[in-house]
Amino acid sequence: MSGFQQARVHLGSQLRQLRETAQMSGKDLAARLGWQASKVSRIENARQSASEEDVVVWGQAVGAPPEVMDELIAQAVTLIERQDSWRQRYKSGLAALQEDVRELEARTRFFRVFEPGVIIGLLQTAEYARNIFAKVRRLQGTGDDVDAAIRVRMRRQEILYDPARRFHFLMPEAALRYRLAPDEVMRGQLDRLLAVTTLPNVEFGLIPFGVELPSAPLNGFWIYNDTLVGVATRTKELLLRDPEEVTFYAAAFEELRAASVFQEQARELIVRVLVEYSKQSGP
Repeated sequence: MSGFQQARVHLGSQLRQLRETAQMSGKDLAARLGWQASKVSRIENARQSASEEDVVVWGQAVGAPPEVMDELIAQAVTLIERQDSWRQRYKSGLAALQEDVRELEARTRFFRVFEPGVIIGLLQTAEYARNIFAKVRRLQGTGDDVDAAIRVRMRRQEILYDPARRFHFLMPEAALRYRLAPDEVMRGQLDRLLAVTTLPNVEFGLIPFGVELPSAPLNGFWIYNDTLVGVATRTKELLLRDPEEVTFYAAAFEELRAASVFQEQARELIVRVLVEYSKQSGP
């Protein structure tokens, strides 16, 4: 078991003990907190990381002493901010990782996302996601929980329809053309992007071929509100909270945004690539 997972098991066990000491069932606690009952189970059984906010409301609900809460909150913060390897994290399963991301997204009102080589997760179709997860499973040697991970990813996308949230998405044209799935799946994925560009709270931009880039698109990154940046490399997921680093990535995003096209220009580009897929898959 990885150090990351051991820390998650330890925190979940302590939270379960607090709940049991308060003589509350998992269902009762979930109802008091306005959660799904499955969330309590996932946290206690180390299938999902408890956020700082989760620990605070949990402790309040069960009447935990302040000194105990201080220690558990510190554990939660450390767990979230750890820079663990992807291989270690993936041992907990693809679905568990999707749940962790979903929890972070639930606390976010403004998203700025740049992905250089893959369709952004919140915009993926189920079949495109299936192909991506299958490749991740092969590379990382994870368990066979692709179906569960897809279900969570599709539930994550419900936030796109929340008018209280804003989304700024950027991708290079190349991401539309990388064949990470069969042609028929890619066509369905591009149709999905066309639909997303019409959402009133979504700004979707594409960086066309031929445009001079402000910098090399080495890694994707997600900016959550103005306080956290997630940067995924092949071996690590970095969660950056330092204000200077957040400002750096915000500035990098704006430079990429200035090189992008939006609305009708973006849709025209998607349609052009969609037609090319159709021709290549024809008789």
